[in-house]
Amino acid sequence: MAVKKSQPSPVERAGELRTALAEASYNYHVLDTPAISDAEYDEMLRELVAIEEAHPELVTPDSPTQRVGAAPSSEFPPYRHGVPMLSLSNVFDEDGLRSFDARVRKLAGTEPSYVCELKIDGLAMSLRYDEGALLSAGTRGDGSTGEEVTRNVRTVRAVPLRLRGTPPRELDVRGEIYLTKSEFAKANEARAAAGLPLYANPRNTAAGALRQLDPKATAQRRLSFFAYAIGAYDGTPPATQFDLLAQLRAFGLPVNPNAARCATIGDVLEFCRRWEAERKSLDYEIDGVVIKVDDLALQQRLGYSGKDPRWATAFKFRAQEARTKLLDIGINVSRSGKLNPFAILAPVPIGGVTVERATLHNEADILRKDIRAGDTVIVHRAGDVIPYVVGPVLELRPKGTRPFKMPQRCPVCGSAVEHPAEDAFSYCTNISCPAQLRERIRHFCSRGAMDIEGVGDVLASALVDAGLCKDVADIYDLTTERLGELPRMGPKSIENVLAAIEGSKQRGPARLLAALNIRFVGSQNATLLVDEFGSIDAIEAASAEELSAVEGIGPQIAESVAFFFHEPRNRVVIERLRKHGLLMSAPKRERAPTGALAGKTLVLTGTLPNLTREEASELIVNAGGKVSSSVSKKTDYVVAGEEAGSKLTKAESLGLVILDEAEFRRLIS
Repeated sequence: MAVKKSQPSPVERAGELRTALAEASYNYHVLDTPAISDAEYDEMLRELVAIEEAHPELVTPDSPTQRVGAAPSSEFPPYRHGVPMLSLSNVFDEDGLRSFDARVRKLAGTEPSYVCELKIDGLAMSLRYDEGALLSAGTRGDGSTGEEVTRNVRTVRAVPLRLRGTPPRELDVRGEIYLTKSEFAKANEARAAAGLPLYANPRNTAAGALRQLDPKATAQRRLSFFAYAIGAYDGTPPATQFDLLAQLRAFGLPVNPNAARCATIGDVLEFCRRWEAERKSLDYEIDGVVIKVDDLALQQRLGYSGKDPRWATAFKFRAQEARTKLLDIGINVSRSGKLNPFAILAPVPIGGVTVERATLHNEADILRKDIRAGDTVIVHRAGDVIPYVVGPVLELRPKGTRPFKMPQRCPVCGSAVEHPAEDAFSYCTNISCPAQLRERIRHFCSRGAMDIEGVGDVLASALVDAGLCKDVADIYDLTTERLGELPRMGPKSIENVLAAIEGSKQRGPARLLAALNIRFVGSQNATLLVDEFGSIDAIEAASAEELSAVEGIGPQIAESVAFFFHEPRNRVVIERLRKHGLLMSAPKRERAPTGALAGKTLVLTGTLPNLTREEASELIVNAGGKVSSSVSKKTDYVVAGEEAGSKLTKAESLGLVILDEAEFRRLIS
């Protein structure tokens, strides 16, 4: 018979909670790597408060209920707060807010009015000004001592280095350093492009930025700041909190514009309901509303209860993070053939929505975080953003879990998967893969590829949905009768599409190679390969080493081409295209020995006003020149149009000759 485990005594449970909360606080405040969600921390803290209220003899000096946060990191000098920088008590529902109001009215003996301010999800910061000039800046730390981060805070443009107007000689401004959603998205886009792991959330990214040893690294994050309170104030401050916010704004400090005076607790409740519903409309994260008694003299009279002011509280919104079981890691194949891993979760409510799926970014990110099927994981969801897995709770990992491995076969079609060495993602390169078919057909028929006019997104989708195209070769099996089965396809439309399909057979091998949608092979690289090898057959038979020997074709491009033609299903499609009469070879192009560009190598970048990339490439080749896809010291000219990117930057750094379209035309004339 199983022995029922006895419940821990109050002293045992209090000890367990103190240990867990201290560890969580250290991870969050010092290491900036939270191991539990805010909701779980708040729940444990509420339980500990209840135990200590029922058993005052169990209160210890080091209890989390007796202090604000964690000790400062030793990497930064200590920052002493002249006036303690304390935290707020939390309430989690409307009953909690009404109870807070009842306590305030009872202690005040009057009907107070309140000020409601959005609770920014960032880092509390103290800014010390002396005679209007920024003297120093420090984090909250444990409320009395934080970390001195002045050099980093000086890089935050929202923080004025000198105040406007006539501020008091000594002023300690309290506020929040944060990162906007838009800047967070830009930072992650840049990291994704560089193949780096993505940042977890704006709050942790801001925390990491402020704790950089190099202020230049902090400046790159483009942090922001809102002021909301004061510590030391040499003089007579305004009479109310609302007037204080106006005074801070007059000093040139950014103040959140959404603060509001509320005459009754009913108005406070309405404010909280509104912003919980509308928080996704903001460009910064908020996790609640701060409610303060408006009258500053009444604030002084109400005072503090332990570490919390009696005159203020924070209404916390429903949690946007939660723990749940990671049942399995699934794979989704995108329209471009990219394999995207995702988390299959035990259903869990987050922010009012039941979450069963979450993104896992890529294989490298999974391995970096060491996320495994069977783990208990922390899942984050903000507004309407797709939920993502922050990381595993390692202490809850069951035995027998295994590190994740990307499959070697496409889960949709079973074809071999390509794992490029310098790419964070893996790809299915089967031209007939059902997951990619719509996109491949649309690209095959597009301008610059086979240029089959009339076959765009709508018709490509209709062909796939009707089962008329299972690969691109099926396009050449289409008939009047088959197209007539599709909606909105009249006799004239059918006649035009079939004529365009027939005409595309003479586009030539370079256009066909570009139409096959091989990674890294656009019209320029396709032309280079066909010029060198003369036919699709020769390119198919070439090794990666032989392909990379072509000037302008690097190892990454060569490996992608070789892998594509190594897939048997792709070779079957190529053979069917040949039987349909598509032009697969061209005479090896003889370059004009005396052309205007004889012996010259040019690179095209950006969008030209009047020439497509294909037209410009043809002009270069006809003038005896060579088109390259990469810029190097061997490049003679770079032809740059609008939105030219890294190629233009590299050309400028190498001191190369850069031409616009007009100069290019003059050169070849």
